[in-house]
Amino acid sequence: MAGEWVNSAERIGADLHLELTGKGGRRAALTHALREAVRSGRLAPGVRLPPYRSLAADLGLARNTVADAYAELVAEGWLTARQGSGTRVAGRVEPSRPRGSSRPGRVRASRPVHDLRQGQPDAASFPRAAWLASARRAVTAAPNEAFGPADPRGRPELRRALAEYLARTRGVRTDPGHIVVCSGFAHALRLLFGGRVLRGPLAVEGYGLAFHRGLLSAAGVRARPLTVDGDGARVDELTGAERAVLLTPAHQFPTGGPLHAHRRMSAADWARSSDGVVLEDDYDGEFRYDRRPIGALQGLAPDRVVYVGSVSKSLSPAIRLGWMVLPGHLVDDVLAAKGEREAWAGVLDQLTLADFIASGSYDRHVRRMRQRYRARRDRFVTALAEHAPHVHVTGIAAGLHAVLRLPPGTEAPTVAAAARAGIALDGLSVFRHPDAPFPPEDGLVVGYAAPPDHAVETALNALLRILTV
Repeated sequence: MAGEWVNSAERIGADLHLELTGKGGRRAALTHALREAVRSGRLAPGVRLPPYRSLAADLGLARNTVADAYAELVAEGWLTARQGSGTRVAGRVEPSRPRGSSRPGRVRASRPVHDLRQGQPDAASFPRAAWLASARRAVTAAPNEAFGPADPRGRPELRRALAEYLARTRGVRTDPGHIVVCSGFAHALRLLFGGRVLRGPLAVEGYGLAFHRGLLSAAGVRARPLTVDGDGARVDELTGAERAVLLTPAHQFPTGGPLHAHRRMSAADWARSSDGVVLEDDYDGEFRYDRRPIGALQGLAPDRVVYVGSVSKSLSPAIRLGWMVLPGHLVDDVLAAKGEREAWAGVLDQLTLADFIASGSYDRHVRRMRQRYRARRDRFVTALAEHAPHVHVTGIAAGLHAVLRLPPGTEAPTVAAAARAGIALDGLSVFRHPDAPFPPEDGLVVGYAAPPDHAVETALNALLRILTV
């Protein structure tokens, strides 16, 4: 009587696995198995057990054997039995805990009191109703083949919607055939460099995410940093040695300025003359406040720029969807690196996002959040000017974060003080390439998008207390 599966789906809609082992006969084995399943927590309080007739048929036991086992466990308090409700696990039975585990009330909260980290949108503002409406329409209208093996290029509905949207809002010159769906910028890096579509050496901006540098290093790619100043990356430092350059032209990360027009042209010219590739990370191009929209650099050289975007800032990082707009000669190589079937981006989310964009819901959400984030930024800048005038704020014309320039030698103690106060934020130094050709600067990278509306003022006041000590 080893482990047996009990298939009672017709009656309770679920399967039940019991290990019928031990001595003392079949009733004793069944009683012991049920008792241990409840004691261990595998059968949680309130779970309904199969009717004794069904369980007896599935296990090949006599009905009276199962009925007697149920009655014994009811008498012991492990189960409850009520007319019309069936036999259930008793609500007062607590599962045993592994030795050394702590009770839920003793678990220390891992989340900060005030989350001011960069790159995180307001999760409370996710457009649930509109997203659900798009999901319903998309699933209803989807062809049957959409529920089969997925195409690594991505759903055609999404690629068509993206081609129209990116051309209209970001000045991207492409067509659906040059778009490959991915799960975000990090996934794009893994495909492009881990898949040997692009090779190093690679030039990167002197400020950027260490996570991205780690991905490149893991792929064996040497990344040489470029100087970053008020006009963005110094692309005049590019030489003939690099095969590609990674830029954030619309909003340099994290310092916040756009790449100057003459440097944008220089980057495109460099790519043409050196047979190189510009990798454009347009991570928050939708959120601009005090300047005219800056289109994608891709529009200057579609045959030399790999444009990468996602919805992680504009909508939610929980929706693991991004896209690469590729020069024609790289499409097949990227698809080969990705594989014959889509293994990353869920088809249902792709269909939903396609409808979300095509219906205008995405535009409405971005405009609404742009207004909300701008209002937060204005409150943030005004409060700093009033209460901490010694702090110079930069990078505020666009995006979801600001850079607070601090006096030399004050970054580390300020970050430590913020941590003690329960404020999560980043120092500017963590984004500086270790080989950057410019001296380090002290500062804070503060995100003002993550806190929900009701918590913004409290978070701002907590930060001001740190800065005015």
